[in-house]
Amino acid sequence: MLWSALLLPTAPTAPSTEAARRAVATWALQFTPRVALADGAVLMEVAASVRLFGGRRALRDRVVAESAEVGVTQVAWAPNSLAALALARAGLENGFRQALPVLLDALPMVVLNAVHPHQLTLAHIGCRTLGDVRALPRGGVGRRFDKQLLQALDQAYGAEPEAHVWVALPESFDERLELMARVEQAPALLWGARRLLLVMRGWLAARRAGVTAFTLRWAHDAMRARDAGEGGEITVRTAEPTRDTEHLCRLLAEHLAHVQLLAPVGDLQLLATEVHPLHEVSASLLPDTVRQGETLHLVLERLAARLGPGRVLRPVVLPDHRQEWMCRWQSAPEPLPRKPVPDTGLPQPTFVLPEPLKLLVRGNRPIYQGELQLLAGPQRVEGGWWDRVDDVGTTRNVVRDYWVALSAKAGVLWIFQTRLEETPAWYLHGHFA
Repeated sequence: MLWSALLLPTAPTAPSTEAARRAVATWALQFTPRVALADGAVLMEVAASVRLFGGRRALRDRVVAESAEVGVTQVAWAPNSLAALALARAGLENGFRQALPVLLDALPMVVLNAVHPHQLTLAHIGCRTLGDVRALPRGGVGRRFDKQLLQALDQAYGAEPEAHVWVALPESFDERLELMARVEQAPALLWGARRLLLVMRGWLAARRAGVTAFTLRWAHDAMRARDAGEGGEITVRTAEPTRDTEHLCRLLAEHLAHVQLLAPVGDLQLLATEVHPLHEVSASLLPDTVRQGETLHLVLERLAARLGPGRVLRPVVLPDHRQEWMCRWQSAPEPLPRKPVPDTGLPQPTFVLPEPLKLLVRGNRPIYQGELQLLAGPQRVEGGWWDRVDDVGTTRNVVRDYWVALSAKAGVLWIFQTRLEETPAWYLHGHFA
């Protein structure tokens, strides 16, 4: 077994409330589903997660690196949870560098909560460490003190099994944070927001999901002007589901740079407003692709947050066979369409003309810089009767046969012939690169 104990601050001014412990427990769910709250600390049983995170050292480094940002002051590892908690309270981390009884015997006896009711009596009979308490006759300890003391000693030394109530994963993410000091500038809210984003990533990882939108709310201090209001909020959107904390922090920083607080802020609230399943990147020995640097959509979203959503656009292919309306431009942060793009059966042109160009016909053959040779087709497109342009009833209905044609001078072209007309005509609609 491998247990980790995460110790939270206990100073009167520190955020050591039950809500803070639940937030750390939610963050810890990304490492293992076996998370418990006990004695003011968060306990994780991570033996089954070691290989997933690349070994004990890699798992330890990640937990230690992130835990400080969510309010953890001490991390310890041991074969059982009570021993890990005792080591954390003593300021020790590694419970495997020596035999567990040797490590525990040297610890102050106050590291176990079961000792606290009897601390004065034990001190009077010369006990200072757990080893001193353990050396007392068991029969006398059992008669003079309650059974919790012997049970805690046996569990800490691994002689008796432990039982825990595991933390349940919340159905929705809604976390609050009381700031250590009042904040007057919006960019300074990022420190507290990052802590909430780390907790949200743990919740998302446990659900194997990502967000496409999250909302940060802030509450103004009670000593505020009447016209300042109770607080404010901003919603950050992404085109694809993600739980990348660094990317979400960068987007949030760009949005906060445009916010002006009307009064000092004392509390933050973070909500995951749009959550979707997230497909994990392959961790196989021979991955399909090699990822280097940021992906395009991450860069576009950060630029849109800085310049404004209406100034950064991206092309989106729509599930429509009509060439003019198969593609549209949308703001980069908007989610991409989830409907599959239809298979047209023929290759699509690289460049499409703004308006189809009517072609001359000679002997029933279209002409464009010479007579065209039809290579592939036809691809019949019929539709658009439902796409109304105005209230009069005008629609964008098209009835066409598309062909891939070859011109001796212009190269490969994308042309179509109209249908259901008295005199069918040929039009040039695109070029192939």
